[in-house]
Amino acid sequence: MQHAAHISSQVVESISTPERLETRLGTLEFPLGVPTEETAHRLYDHLDHVRAVGAFLDAYSGVNMWASRKGFLAAGIQDHDVLLFSEFMDPRTLVLTGNADTVYFITFLDLTEGPLVVDMPPLSLCFVNDMWYRWVADPGMAGPDRGAGGRYLFVPPGYEGPLPQGGFFTQPARTTRLVLGGRAFLEGDDPKPAVERIKEGLRIHRYVPGLYGTSIGEIVTGGTAPPLPWTADTWTAALRRPDPPRFVEGSGFVVNTVPPGDATYFDLASELVHDQPAEALDPEIAGALAAVGIVKGRPFRPDARMREILTEAAAVGNATARTLACRPRPAEGAHYYGPSSQWVNGLLVSGHDFMTPPPEITDSGVQLRPSDRARRFNLRNWWWYLGVGISPAFTAPLPGIGSQYLFAFADRQDRALDGGRHYRLVLPPDIPAARFWSCTVYDNQTRSMLDTPQRFPRAGSQDYPTPAAVAGADGTTTVHFGPDRPDGVPEGNWIQTVPNKGWFVVLRFYSPLPPFFDRTWRPGEIEAVG
Repeated sequence: MQHAAHISSQVVESISTPERLETRLGTLEFPLGVPTEETAHRLYDHLDHVRAVGAFLDAYSGVNMWASRKGFLAAGIQDHDVLLFSEFMDPRTLVLTGNADTVYFITFLDLTEGPLVVDMPPLSLCFVNDMWYRWVADPGMAGPDRGAGGRYLFVPPGYEGPLPQGGFFTQPARTTRLVLGGRAFLEGDDPKPAVERIKEGLRIHRYVPGLYGTSIGEIVTGGTAPPLPWTADTWTAALRRPDPPRFVEGSGFVVNTVPPGDATYFDLASELVHDQPAEALDPEIAGALAAVGIVKGRPFRPDARMREILTEAAAVGNATARTLACRPRPAEGAHYYGPSSQWVNGLLVSGHDFMTPPPEITDSGVQLRPSDRARRFNLRNWWWYLGVGISPAFTAPLPGIGSQYLFAFADRQDRALDGGRHYRLVLPPDIPAARFWSCTVYDNQTRSMLDTPQRFPRAGSQDYPTPAAVAGADGTTTVHFGPDRPDGVPEGNWIQTVPNKGWFVVLRFYSPLPPFFDRTWRPGEIEAVG
């Protein structure tokens, strides 16, 4: 005789939705298990708000990039024009955590008409990212040319034409536009040699199949179609040096590249989605944007209800991103010296893809660390709210190569940094930077360099564009922050701040040395004085 089985009342209760629920959204009603019209409207409003906040956070890298390009265009800087900071960047240029330590050069590359060649100058440290700020290449010191300079060929998505046999560092791209950001360094505290190398060496031009990189044998045996028309002049065209790009002086140049924090953010996201191939967008971000009406090939026309939701979602999304940037939770692992310290760097735990920790690099070689394939969303927002550009070189613990950064938003007592107060930072002897170190102050609101009468809000080991910081008799270097320079403090040891304005600081190490990576050298915390 079989025993009839019964589902317990506890199981039935656990899988059922009560007819009346008290939640943070208020009372939700489900008579006979079906939501009332009022409950459905409330939940859809809530869902659209949640999706919109998620879209704001998930799409930040792309909107960050698109805002930069729109800022360039609004300032009259076209694609392939090069914004060159021959006397360094200052606060008139709004760029997320830009520095006043290197000769920057920045340009947007247009691949909509086919592959593009960039001739790189020697002795530069660069990155190329696509329109969603994904890594494409590292021309220069960290790249395959190792700082000697070289020709880079960028190939757009969907290109099926001939490519050269050799002679280029060929890099496929997922978007039809790219950004090239480069840094070059002082020589004897003088930027002029670096500027001259950039102007002489940097060239941007279309790739012509059948010329440089392709042998005549490859052409006449049918391996590569020659360009048309095929004339005697074609044979010598590859020997002609391309014309230089238009260089725009960046020092003192007024341009805004910072993304908006209001509802216009979603309009920029829509512009970017429609500008690029649908395949260029990661499905996770495409889904978040589609949930609020931003879909390739469809007009973005939110109605009044949705526009109101997007306005609030932008405010909440921006507030959330700012909180993730200024106060990362200790559980994220971004606090470089542990939770008791204010110095943070999220890239050194998340990696450039925000899901693969940087490798271990020892005398025996590179040991890759496993990824759990879980994207670190909070650390991704931490970086894109504060910075521009990404590369594995940003996170690789390679002594003597590239640069590393530490951020601090608060003093030792975890209090926000106030521009009306006096603070000091003590750096122990033997600061671990082979090339140079620097300390730069940023405006909390713009996340760009703080604008003061001092002009360059930095201190460091270089004697340009402001005097170098002076070490004390015991080898320590003390950097002071405040609206006025304290008595007896050398000019190079003081960074001016502005009363009633919050600020944060980035401590940079160019060509960092092993004591930075193994943490045997550690900066002091920022201390309030008086």
